[in-house]
Amino acid sequence: MATAGPAVARRGVPRLPGRPDPAGSTTTSWSDTRVERLLGAVSCLVLLLIGGMVVFVFAKAWPSFANNGLGWFGGGNDVDRQFEDIINGPANPAAYRYEIGVFALLWGTFLTTGGAVVLGLAFALFSAIFIVEFAPPRVNRVLEPVVRLLAAVPSVVYGLIGVLVFVPFVLDHLTSEERVSSVAAIITLNGGSLIVMIAILTVMITPIMIAIIVDALRAVPSSWKEGAAALGVNRWRVMWTIGVRTARPAIIAAAVLATARALGEAIMLSMISSKAFAPNPFDGLTFFLEPTRPLAATIIEYQESSNLEPVANTLYALAAILLISSVALSLGGYFAKQPLRKYGVRP
Repeated sequence: MATAGPAVARRGVPRLPGRPDPAGSTTTSWSDTRVERLLGAVSCLVLLLIGGMVVFVFAKAWPSFANNGLGWFGGGNDVDRQFEDIINGPANPAAYRYEIGVFALLWGTFLTTGGAVVLGLAFALFSAIFIVEFAPPRVNRVLEPVVRLLAAVPSVVYGLIGVLVFVPFVLDHLTSEERVSSVAAIITLNGGSLIVMIAILTVMITPIMIAIIVDALRAVPSSWKEGAAALGVNRWRVMWTIGVRTARPAIIAAAVLATARALGEAIMLSMISSKAFAPNPFDGLTFFLEPTRPLAATIIEYQESSNLEPVANTLYALAAILLISSVALSLGGYFAKQPLRKYGVRP
């Protein structure tokens, strides 16, 4: 009986991590210091990989930038023809051709991404308000899973719908003979147009923004909304003045995330685009029916010729511009959220 008591006590005492148990044995565990060092090493490794990737891309892109100077951002020439000249250029490294002006690609990227984000953000904001405040529970149980499912649909599916549905529709119903003849000397209208790219890209990025904004609106303290409602403010005014204002950091984050996806979208846009062209706003409504091709889609278009060094350098230069755009986008989102601090909103 003298030994039974301590034995029972040893079995009943919980064993703490990293400390000797009552029986005298020691256990090996992860201390806070060891975990901190491991996670720090992993974080540094990730930063080194990202930094190495950026350095590698810009090093590969430098020949294209160096041979063109500021003319690299210029226009006035057919980008596709310039790529063909680069591909068919001399095999002698000393005589490689790098002449290119990518204004049409930059303009196409700005139009498709900007148009899709503006339309998508407006639709996503009002849809999120409806889901959070006005939709009946029965509708919500169906609507929210569908929205999250649409956010996960592969881009190639959207591209296929665009090629087989939207492009023929625009060509048959919106592209008249008068419009075709008005720009026939400059470009051929074949349905693969700016309006189709914006429409498909908007459908792609809107579900992402809806999901983020819905979660943000639901995170607004109910006491804030109830206080406003107690003063006689209707539900719409409560959501717009309290909910939306409080959720502005998340709305900005949703727009930044959607813009980043639109900038990097390549497969879907390469399926729809037919030519690297800079649509002219002075062409009236025909402007929306003219073709264009963004930067990312151009990389896909000519990746089969990337075994040629000048082509690879040019494609790396396009990728470098996309990297710069991503950094500028992140910084823009950060600075856009800073003024919200004066309202007591933490970005």
